[in-house]
Amino acid sequence: MVIAAVALVGLFPAMYLWLYKLGVVGTLSCKIGGCEKVNTSPWAIFLGQPVALWGVAYYVLLFAVALAGTSERLAADRRVPIALVTLTGWGVLFSGYLTYLEAAVIHAWCQWCVVSAILVCIMFVLSLLELRASRK
Repeated sequence: MVIAAVALVGLFPAMYLWLYKLGVVGTLSCKIGGCEKVNTSPWAIFLGQPVALWGVAYYVLLFAVALAGTSERLAADRRVPIALVTLTGWGVLFSGYLTYLEAAVIHAWCQWCVVSAILVCIMFVLSLLELRASRK
């Protein structure tokens, strides 16, 4: 349930950035000043879609898998923690790549992207703990 809650929290910055890409949000609120530079860079598009849209889909998927794991039918099924470790592990790798781009290529930081990367790392650790607990 904690992973589902963290995924739900992560959905908010992803939606905010996606709404910006759609033009619904005019200017990003960013305390460190690099959000617009990051989100208008060529690296803000992945496979033809905004990275923020991929983030929205990612957090919705994580929320659904984590929530499904709380049901009685799937509570003892090891496939759920394995799926969560796999998904969050991929998220850590992709977030690491995006963070590298911010630091080394774009030379700007987006606070919302950093928050998302931190949340993904938290979910990865929680998923590992859940997988470990499911072995007992």
